[in-house]
Order: sequence, then C-alpha cells, then structure tokens
Amino acid sequence: MSVSLKEKYLPEFVYGGIDGSVTTFAVVAGALGASLSPGIVLILGFANLGADGFSMAISNYLSNKSMNKQTKVPLKSALATFISFILIGFIPLISFVTAFLIPSIRQYEFCLSIILTGMALLIVGAVKGKILRRNSFYSSLETLIIGGFAAAVAFLVGYLLQGLA
Repeated sequence: MSVSLKEKYLPEFVYGGIDGSVTTFAVVAGALGASLSPGIVLILGFANLGADGFSMAISNYLSNKSMNKQTKVPLKSALATFISFILIGFIPLISFVTAFLIPSIRQYEFCLSIILTGMALLIVGAVKGKILRRNSFYSSLETLIIGGFAAAVAFLVGYLLQGLA
C-alpha cells in the first residue's frame, strides 16, 4: 500500500502548525501582558515566526537525516514543518496586521487574535486526532487547552515583568 506525499508529511505539518500557533500566540500574549505596543507585538511575532520556524525545520531535518531507516526525505520533512509553522503561526498576528490597515479594529485585535488562534488550534487538533486515530473532538480540545495554557503563562510572565519595559 502506497502512502501519498500529502499523507506522508501530514504529521510534520501538524507538528509545525501546532508549535507555530502556540509559540506565536504566546509571544503575542506575553507582549500584551507587558503592555507593549502593537508594533512591538508584530516585531516579536515575526521574529518568532522566522527564528523558531527555522529552528524547528533544521531540527526536523537533522533528526530525519540521522535515522538509519529513512522513510521520509529529510528536506521535504523539514520544509513541511517550516511551511506549516509559518502559515499557521501567522494566524495570531493577522488581527494586528489588519489593524494597521483598518485602525477601527485596533481595540479588538487581541480578542480577534484569541478567536483566530483558537480556531486554528481546534482545526489542527482535529487533524492530529485523525493522524493518531483518536477522537478528533478530544484531540482538538486537548490542543486548544495546551495552547491556551501556554498563552496564559506567557501573559502572566509579561504582566509580572511589565515594569522592565
């Protein structure tokens, strides 16, 4: 039985997507917890997308390259992780980018980011459930809770350290 290219690299796409959305939203939440400006949120968010996405892709590449039995092409595996990290990791930043174009939504940018990120985590969590052959609802909920907890921790740390900014 042959596995399609899409199915073969779907786990990397899910892995990159979850990490991309969780870490980028954690950066957003931490920056807003520290009462930093939306411009700083975007700078930190895009820095996270580039650096963390690259780091994950390289780690994935080196991990796959070091395996004795390679069932996946290391470069394709790394690219799937990186592309997913960037695409899904950008979702928490959409409302902040949009607020620069439509200033009237500036007061809602964090709420919109929460909603968009939550939806992304639910969808990627459902795909994760299908890959693992588990209940997609519970997998979605688990992914959302983990992402929410990470964001809450980041917000709290930002809030506690806001005097340093």
